[in-house]
Amino acid sequence: MGIQSNLRSLAIALVVTSSLFAVAGCHSGSTADSSASVLTDTKLVDQNGNSVELSSLKGKPLVVDFIYTSCPGPCLMETAKFANVALRLGSDLGSKVTLVSISVDPEHDGPKQLLNYSRQQGADEKGWYFLTGGPADIDQALAGFKLSREVEPDGSVGHLVNMMLIGPDGRLVREYNGEIVKAQDIVDDVKKTLNNG
Repeated sequence: MGIQSNLRSLAIALVVTSSLFAVAGCHSGSTADSSASVLTDTKLVDQNGNSVELSSLKGKPLVVDFIYTSCPGPCLMETAKFANVALRLGSDLGSKVTLVSISVDPEHDGPKQLLNYSRQQGADEKGWYFLTGGPADIDQALAGFKLSREVEPDGSVGHLVNMMLIGPDGRLVREYNGEIVKAQDIVDDVKKTLNNG
């Protein structure tokens, strides 16, 4: 009985440990092995009211995050991190690399709200899209990234702290935990992607 109990405990510990490693690997900066494009044909709208089809952004590396303008904390931190990435990319932003911030609260974030947010955060940069659309369009876009929104009964929105580097072919290159990744690490990975592409 004691040996069985110990074996069961050991088996549970191994499952928990391997699950933790899998989660940590997935979010802290894992290299992707995706053969399909994550950029759907979904049409969204940018902060200037222009229609943008996600798949039309292929051809350059993209760094994508997921925000909403009424977010009390994590989104501001992620946007500040993206602003740091933009600063480090310099003239490569727009010409060689695109930043994309997709709202996960399309019910409240229209182009006007996204434009105001981008200006308040010092993020109104050429080559940086803030995208929104109808709720179904946002859900379809997120599904391409294998993500989904969480909307609570009171209308509040759950945070998505994922950041992703997408290659010029639209495939996922790397996924990051936006709360812990350093801006320079993203820039280094972008430069590697540019050199490989």
